[in-house]
Amino acid sequence: MNAASSSRNAYHPSLIGLHWLTLLLLIAVYLLIELREIYPKGSDPRELMKTWHNMLGLAVFGLVFIRLALRSAFHAPPITPQPPAWQHSFALAMHLALYAFLVAMPLIGWLTLSAKGKPIPFFGLQLPALIGTDKTLAENLEEIHEFIGTLGYYLIGLHTVAALAHHYFMRDDTLLRMLPWRDRKTSNQGAQT
Repeated sequence: MNAASSSRNAYHPSLIGLHWLTLLLLIAVYLLIELREIYPKGSDPRELMKTWHNMLGLAVFGLVFIRLALRSAFHAPPITPQPPAWQHSFALAMHLALYAFLVAMPLIGWLTLSAKGKPIPFFGLQLPALIGTDKTLAENLEEIHEFIGTLGYYLIGLHTVAALAHHYFMRDDTLLRMLPWRDRKTSNQGAQT
């Protein structure tokens, strides 16, 4: 396979970059919310971790819309060899669930902060509250946010397992299409042969 055909079977570099950036942000968001438990409630480190959790979560919210716009501009390359139709349908449902997760989690977090009457910081900016202060609603939204957060572990895990299964068991290029170093590696191999 030459470098030209390799790039046709890979996602656009902007989509690859945003995919991995989103993953890094999600890892940071989850780590911050889990590690804050080390510190006592109200302590400066705990509050700082919550602030960064909120800001990075909102960054994911912004990135998802950029990803969706780019996804409509640069279509997904075909999988080689082509998987059965049921796998394609399952993958589509999985991607829809992941995008819904990437939109819902930060939005519900924003709504929760709004309902608590707390500021919504975003890297030096102050975002507006989306709703008025309502303690009961804030508690309900926080429970939903936590539930979807737990569900996110499973969605991300299933997505990862599926990509690895495609690569190691089905032996197709599902995973390779999203690797940032694929073109370079393939073009190096082409130069060596």
